[in-house]
Amino acid sequence: MPPRLSPTVRQQRLGIELRRMRERVGVTPKTLAATIGTDLPKISQMENGKSGISAERLRTWARTCGCEEGPYLEALLAMTQDRRKYWWDSYRGRLPNAIIDIAEMEHHASSLSILNSTFIPGLLQTPEYAAAVFERLPPQYRQEADIRKAFRIRRQQIFVDHPKPYSAFLHESALRMQFGGPDVLRDQLLGLLENSERPGVEIRVIPFSVPTYTGSGESLYLARGPVPELDTVQIDLSHGPKFVHSQVELASYRRIKEETAGIALGSEESRDFIRSLLKDFA
Repeated sequence: MPPRLSPTVRQQRLGIELRRMRERVGVTPKTLAATIGTDLPKISQMENGKSGISAERLRTWARTCGCEEGPYLEALLAMTQDRRKYWWDSYRGRLPNAIIDIAEMEHHASSLSILNSTFIPGLLQTPEYAAAVFERLPPQYRQEADIRKAFRIRRQQIFVDHPKPYSAFLHESALRMQFGGPDVLRDQLLGLLENSERPGVEIRVIPFSVPTYTGSGESLYLARGPVPELDTVQIDLSHGPKFVHSQVELASYRRIKEETAGIALGSEESRDFIRSLLKDFA
């Protein structure tokens, strides 16, 4: 099969893990190519996510690199065997790949946790709030606004139909930012209260009264993998989503998440806080 032109973040991640496994013990691409029965260009394509790898070859790769059988290897093997088409694949070519990769990340995560200080996270947005957010897109993306909105609504529906543990840490500034005006914000705050009552959903507020903290001003979306080594962090940037896989960076973002959990209001306190903000709309 020809190399993939645009591998997904998940396909790239498998390649990253293959390279990490090889480099950790100093096995050369030439040695690995001879061991699994392929050539050097194919090794490069596998490590860049541009070519798949069979379960048999992955096991041989792992043995050659001294990777023992266990949950980590089983998780990688599961990634090699997942070749189904999913609902988000129908959006390829209509939206930037990085946007679509967020849905893929959410689907395969065991749990999700987000820290945001400027706007309400996508899975918790009302349709009117989402429309107002998309109106602020750079000119080159505005023609995609309707498709992005439909894509986000589909993500939300999947989240409701197939729930998984989800924690949202929202700074007070995100709760006061008036995307779409006061009426839209009021309905959005009511929507947050409704979502906060759903099983598995935790919404916690960081009020202005909390001093500056690690991670303030950032937008971080932590997706837990089947094993910690396969966690992923997605960061919002002006030019689009960025996905982080470095173990050092992942450890840093996990620490930020734990520190944030330590200073945020509790779930019930957060609901009371949101209700107090609604008094401004009375």
